[in-house]
Amino acid sequence: MLALGEARVECALGSAPTAMIVRPEIEQYAEAHTTPHEPLLEELAAETRATLPDPEMLSGPVLGRLLELLVFASGARRVLEIGTYSGYSALSMARGLPPDGRIDTCELEERRAEVARRYIARSPYRDRIRVHVGPAQETLARLEGPFDFVFIDADKTGYDAYYEAVLPKLAPRGLIVFDNTLQSGRVVDAPEEGEGTRAIVALNRKLRDDPRVACVLLTVRDGVTVVRRR
Repeated sequence: MLALGEARVECALGSAPTAMIVRPEIEQYAEAHTTPHEPLLEELAAETRATLPDPEMLSGPVLGRLLELLVFASGARRVLEIGTYSGYSALSMARGLPPDGRIDTCELEERRAEVARRYIARSPYRDRIRVHVGPAQETLARLEGPFDFVFIDADKTGYDAYYEAVLPKLAPRGLIVFDNTLQSGRVVDAPEEGEGTRAIVALNRKLRDDPRVACVLLTVRDGVTVVRRR
């Protein structure tokens, strides 16, 4: 059996390490046995890899389907996303929404938001997704809850502040989902390596011990933590 950090490989799409923390062939098997993403998302993924920095930040079909199923199973109507990137995860979650559902998604960089807007405009969900550009905390201050589902996938050092900002706006049966909570295995192999990893280590401990919530940390891709109110 491989140690947690042992299965890191170079990402085929760039020089950064992939988010995989299990053997690559198992990741490939999981993706091959997940409902494939639609042609529009394939095109979005291809453009993202070709034109945007950090293409490993794409959610991909496995996490995308997980988000879709969580949104669908929870019956969420109002979704908040912190960290749009190029729009893959927002479009994935939109598939799980009812017809009257909507997503507010926050992106700091206009270049990324422009890509997301173009693909959202071409999707069946164009009227359900609104992209907000600017610092997420400023956007959050303007948005009123309650939110049924919150997906946080942005700057890791900001996760704790985002958590405290959205928890009061979470619906009683709402869920918060954090991405990258295993930091490519660094939470075990090198917990002091980098400000982002240190922030995630502290967040993971806080979520486990927080009497306000219950959580589970899943070993999906780079770690996905699901949180609900107690």
